[in-house]
Amino acid sequence: MMPPKLILSPIDFSNHSDEAVKIAADLASRLGSELCLVHVVPMLPRLPSASTIFHEAEYEQELHNDADQRLRQMALNLSQSGLVVKTVVGTANDTGMEVLRIADHNNADLIVIATHGMTGWHKLAFGSVTEKVVRLATCPVLVLRVQPDTNSHEAPEKPDSVTASR
Repeated sequence: MMPPKLILSPIDFSNHSDEAVKIAADLASRLGSELCLVHVVPMLPRLPSASTIFHEAEYEQELHNDADQRLRQMALNLSQSGLVVKTVVGTANDTGMEVLRIADHNNADLIVIATHGMTGWHKLAFGSVTEKVVRLATCPVLVLRVQPDTNSHEAPEKPDSVTASR
């Protein structure tokens, strides 16, 4: 197997996904790969025009702009160590499928993802993003198994094991 040309790392700005990005960046550096950072913004439903108090389109755009700015700052920091980094912000209600769509669209050779992100009730309602990515990805997936935080404000935990798929 040839070294990956493009390593994709989804990030939800949780401590666990930050750790996954660090490992993805280390791999990209060692293998001479490009790194693609991906964040998916939830798609908000359009409300009836009678409810003009909440401007969902503006709010969705703010979420997109905030994610874009945060990803660009991460890319800038990583590129200072010599990495080639690009960023993609997707918009969808099915985060896993959007990550897979972006990976396919960009011809990702490897996806590096953490087992836990900011899931909470969302995981119970919609399933695990990581599980969906592992099951449906067309490229290898490196899963970083981390213990879930009991307090999201604590320092990031180090992965306790690494699992490779494919």
